[in-house]
Amino acid sequence: MKPQIPLQALIFDVDGTLADTERDGHRIAFNAAFAEAGMAWNWDALLYGELLAVTGGKERMRFFAEQHDPAFLQQSDTDERIKALHAAKTRHYVKLLEAGGIPLQPGVARLLREAAGAGLRLAIATTTTPENVAALLPANLMALFEIVGAGDTVAKKKPAPDIYDWVLAQLSLPAAACLAFEDSANGLKASLAAGLPTVVTESEYTLDHDFSGAFAVLSDLGEPGWPFQVRSGNVHGKSLVDVNLLKIWHEEINGAPQQIIKQN
Repeated sequence: MKPQIPLQALIFDVDGTLADTERDGHRIAFNAAFAEAGMAWNWDALLYGELLAVTGGKERMRFFAEQHDPAFLQQSDTDERIKALHAAKTRHYVKLLEAGGIPLQPGVARLLREAAGAGLRLAIATTTTPENVAALLPANLMALFEIVGAGDTVAKKKPAPDIYDWVLAQLSLPAAACLAFEDSANGLKASLAAGLPTVVTESEYTLDHDFSGAFAVLSDLGEPGWPFQVRSGNVHGKSLVDVNLLKIWHEEINGAPQQIIKQN
């Protein structure tokens, strides 16, 4: 008989999961950094969607150069230039966020508050920088996260499981005590490789991704009056993801009896 492990923590990806940040956030910031550096690079929405197959901003720029501007990689200071471009991109991205142009996905703020109030621990596992995470989340929501694994915390980016392994080690919890939230195929591969049951919420650039292995695939987390759309998985008659549903899912996955919290 499997040991009974209660649900203790939720681990969230950021870009595309907490907010749909890519097309009108990160892409715009990359192009602003390129223009500021006097470069001819410009990533339109279609091209950027293709580049998202490469995880990590610095890695994405290097991949683009390999395909479209190999002379850039022949310079003696290529690594330094990529780092400088990425720093400039982060600066432009933070300005965009501070202007309030990128809202959180439906249900995110609600679920974070509810989960923290129910005693669940919250963590982040992302490849974006810590500065981007802090700029995206209001201070009152950022304060709910106990662990933030971000940027270059680990050397290998998703789809490698390293960032999730690091977060689990910081939490001192087994994967069976947690649920992960992702929006992309690479992110899902990373969380599953770390042994984490995973709920996927779609984002604009990931609608056609293969989410095989996800416990549930939803349009978003849902809000009262704004029900999620179910792509796959059993939502037990729910129209939004709440702590009750998370506990039911976790019981199904691990066979651990959960105390179901009554909702007002």
